[in-house]
Amino acid sequence: MTTFTQQIRGRGARSNASGRYESQAREAFDDGWTPDEPDPKAFTTTVEAERARVIVTRNDSPDVGFSASINPYRGCEHGCIYCYARPAHAYMGLSPGLDFEQKLFFKPEAARLLEAELSKPRYVPEVIHIGGNTDPYQPQERRLRITRGVIEVLARFSHPFSVISKSALVLRDLDLIAPMAQRNLARVAISITTLDRKLARSMEPRAATPEKRLEAVRRLADAGVPVIVMAAPMIPGLNDHELEAILERSAAAGARGAGYVALRLPLEIKDLFREWLETDHPDRAGRVMSLVRQMRGGKDYDSQWGKRMRGEGPIADLLSKRFAAAKKRYDLEFRFDGMDLTQFRVPPKAGDQIDLFGL
Repeated sequence: MTTFTQQIRGRGARSNASGRYESQAREAFDDGWTPDEPDPKAFTTTVEAERARVIVTRNDSPDVGFSASINPYRGCEHGCIYCYARPAHAYMGLSPGLDFEQKLFFKPEAARLLEAELSKPRYVPEVIHIGGNTDPYQPQERRLRITRGVIEVLARFSHPFSVISKSALVLRDLDLIAPMAQRNLARVAISITTLDRKLARSMEPRAATPEKRLEAVRRLADAGVPVIVMAAPMIPGLNDHELEAILERSAAAGARGAGYVALRLPLEIKDLFREWLETDHPDRAGRVMSLVRQMRGGKDYDSQWGKRMRGEGPIADLLSKRFAAAKKRYDLEFRFDGMDLTQFRVPPKAGDQIDLFGL
């Protein structure tokens, strides 16, 4: 795969290196004939249907706040350079770099598969998290409506769910989310990484602006939907100084809870992130990576449970204390009790015999 080490309008990654499972790796070099700008046709977004056999995936990670999740999409057009889902594209024989942003997959049978799963006689309801990997409200959702179909099924089954996004498109589905939230069956998390429009455009090139995300928080809250704001990821030396401001603005918009995650750089992400830093922030690239390593025991990343989300050492400890203080200061300590699992019901299908005795 060709590797570009320059900014491409509307994309986060600066390269498209071969995935780690490919038998051959290719490295680009300047032979004097390389055009100044890559062919724009090479960076159009393609969307392909993925024939999934199951739609609800489960995990037993002790530092993840959910065990059941649905990801309607693989790859994400938002192009966030720090996205921890990027390495998964290597399983598709694609690059976690630009391929992740422009070669997308969607699950057209998501709603049908979910309905079949929830209708099984032995199914036991648990809160389903939508979007634990890639954003369920990325731009293609406006046309494909896969996430909308999933929420429609959950609404019919009175099944509790949570959703996380950095897109204002979540407001499109307020007609479904708000009534479920009023029954303690839904909550939403909005990711706000920075309040700086310039940094957001560079770091998350096709995601909603910070103002749009705050407006989504406001409108969700006004509709009675419990909103959590995720200040994630916090990147030392780049956006960590904004932590308190993000929480303050979010609380003013109506958020009731908050969380944060320290920058994670597993597998290919460390090289992609470093390329981006050197391209967009050459004056601070060295310092940022030094601070990251100070939070990771001298490495770019430590995948140990209990450490991977927050890091360790003085810098990580200070960030944790700042977050706790700001969370208290801006009244974002609301305890979100478990959602109501008792309302779950399998709706009758056309032709089902009515039980006159209510048994």
